[in-house]
Parts: sequence; C-alpha cells; structure tokens
Amino acid sequence: MNPAQIKAKIISNQRLSGNYWHLEFESGRIAKHAVAGQFVNIRVTAGPAPLLRRPISIHGAQAGKVKIIYEIIGEGTRVLSGKEPGEFLDVIGPLGNGFIYPRPAESKGAKNILIAGGMGVAPLVFLAEKLKKTKPLVLIGARTKKEILCTREFKALGCALKLATDDGSLGFKGRVTDLFKIILEQSKPAQVFSCGPHLMLKAVAEMVNEYKINAQLSLEEHMACGLGACLGCAVKTKAGYKTVCKDGPVFSGEELIW
Repeated sequence: MNPAQIKAKIISNQRLSGNYWHLEFESGRIAKHAVAGQFVNIRVTAGPAPLLRRPISIHGAQAGKVKIIYEIIGEGTRVLSGKEPGEFLDVIGPLGNGFIYPRPAESKGAKNILIAGGMGVAPLVFLAEKLKKTKPLVLIGARTKKEILCTREFKALGCALKLATDDGSLGFKGRVTDLFKIILEQSKPAQVFSCGPHLMLKAVAEMVNEYKINAQLSLEEHMACGLGACLGCAVKTKAGYKTVCKDGPVFSGEELIW
C-alpha cells in the first residue's frame, strides 16, 4: 500500500516512565495496512520548527487505532509529549518494509527469538502479536532496569521473556548479545528478529551468520524525508547502498555490510 498523509486524532498520550511515552491515534487506513517493523513520520507542529518530521516505529495497530512509543530526546519529541487527546497530528504512513512473518509450521519445533535493545522493543511487541502462535522467546536488553520496557505486553502475548541489564539491576548482568550467545550455545533457534542500536545489531548479525540462522534486523537510523529521496539514511549492503527508510528498516542478517 502507498503511504497516506493524514490528520490523525490523538486518543491518548501518556508517560510510561522517565522520558518514555506511549501515544495512540486514530487511523483506519494505517492500522489496516501496517506491518510490524514499519514506521510513521510525524510532523509535531504546524509551523516551520522543528523542520523535520519524527520517524517513529509502529508499536501496535488494530481496530482503527495505531500505537507508538517514543523517547524525549530533543525538541520535536518534547513538543510531541505535550500533545493532548483530541488534538491532531500530521502523519505519513505506514512507511518502509517491515518484518516477513514466518508461519508456525516453519519453526519445526525450534523457537523464534526476538532480541530488543532499548527502544527496539517498540516494533517487536507488534511482531510478537503476529507470532504469538509460535510462542517466541523475547530477549530485552538495556543499561538499567529503569529502561526495560514492555515486559507486561510480551507476557500477555504468551512470550517467554529473558532480561539483561548492563549494570545487573535486573535479570542477566551484561549485554543482551552476551545473553543471546549463551542461548545459542544451548539450542539453535528457528529464526531471529531484532531491533536496537547499531552495535547490538552488528553483534547479532555476526552470531546468526556464524550459526547460519535466518535473521531479520530492523535498523535504527536518523532519517530526514522518510521516503528514500534525500539518501540521508543510506547503508552499505552486498547489493550496494540502500536506504533504511525505503528499502528497510528491516534487512536480512546476511545482506548488510557493517
């Protein structure tokens, strides 16, 4: 489906914890066609500043409603956090290529593993909802327990859950990729899906390629246009340079050159 530019009515906009917020808006068209891993591009004001839209992963989409999670990290997201229910947002979406959902039979008894780093949990909740019949194992990593998000949502979907924090304040002490390595040494998953910071995804890619596991990785990159026109989010692949916003954000684990 071609992305649509709409005026979307805000249903709710609430703080989750710290600088993390959850926003829900109305859009039958985006909700109907969105795939986990895709994103929306939001203009937070009607004026010239902030100039660029904010690309934010789709956290959930059903019954004419779309959910996103965002972190206040600059002026645009600070303005977005001040929006009230009933106000309207200028939204373009759904954008990009999302995850390809495997069928339950394709797992052949092995688990699908979802690996999230920080805000990478946002699109993976949406994916977990689509994969709940396969009962995936979800690994979430963050610097501290205060930055671990969406555990209740994953549990409600019947996912097994393992947590890792850099400081050891919750779950495994260390990086989520260290936890993933331990699990790999015990059993080989059917397929891996991951979203998070660049260095985390690079480590995941190295491991899945070593073990010859199919993987889909959702990249987090700075984007300007969100439509592949400005080439500001180009990444190197075995087939040449591709844009994260249009060709991705989801790529196979073997096609990226790190």
